[in-house]
Amino acid sequence: MTKPDKTLDRIRDRLTAALKPEAIEVIDESGQHVGHAGAIPGKTTHVRVLVTAEAFQGKSRLDRHRMVNDLLNHEMSAGLHALAIVPKAPGE
Repeated sequence: MTKPDKTLDRIRDRLTAALKPEAIEVIDESGQHVGHAGAIPGKTTHVRVLVTAEAFQGKSRLDRHRMVNDLLNHEMSAGLHALAIVPKAPGE
């Protein structure tokens, strides 16, 4: 019996703890990348994160991406191949 992949839960928990978002959605897009580089059957390798947080207020798009990437660098080194980030401040 294989263990369930908890990647999405870890990503959601880490971002929620650090950013206290108004809204967060973590989407597994791995199935759309079967046969592509980095895709591993049965593993979460491609994720899209939509997050709205006050922490992004006044920050550039690049700074927002850096914030999320810094928080999730362990996931990237543990096998997450692609991370699409849609960071917004409240009201955007």
